Amino acid sequence: MSFAKSVEKWRKEKDSFFRFSDDSPIPERERENFAGLKYFPPDERYRMKLKLQRYPNPEIVTMVTSKGTKQRFHCVGYFEFEMDGKKVRLQAYRSAERADEHLFIPFRDKTSGKDSYGAARYIDLDISSDDNYVLDFDMAYNPYCAYSDDYVCPLPPRENSLDVEIRAGEKKYHS
Repeated sequence: MSFAKSVEKWRKEKDSFFRFSDDSPIPERERENFAGLKYFPPDERYRMKLKLQRYPNPEIVTMVTSKGTKQRFHCVGYFEFEMDGKKVRLQAYRSAERADEHLFIPFRDKTSGKDSYGAARYIDLDISSDDNYVLDFDMAYNPYCAYSDDYVCPLPPRENSLDVEIRAGEKKYHS
């Protein structure tokens, strides 16, 4: 299956979940008319094979949430890459409050608040035994608080506010 087709397949499955599942973050009153989320077109230049640069002693970082509460995460390392001629560093986290088997990468970029959700977008990566990852911004998604005020979502720390446009992944809901 081609890259674009696999991204489109994943998006259709997500749209179906959001429309029909009892666990959907879309308010029930909106589901009947829900026609799917909006996305940037799949673009392989936003898909990179990268090595996680691990911190020898991960710090615990407190992230403020969409409701003003706080959540704690271990900042385990970072990814570095170039985008639009600029060097970018993106911090990676694991929850300090529950056992998670993935890296959590919350970020903002130059599309935030315009084309994409203003508070943040997220990428989750399954833990790799050798710290080699595929960081694919086509899989960037909005936190559930983008769809309903019933959810509490961590906001990215300043270090993950990128000075580039990431024109990949999920766009703003109701835009």
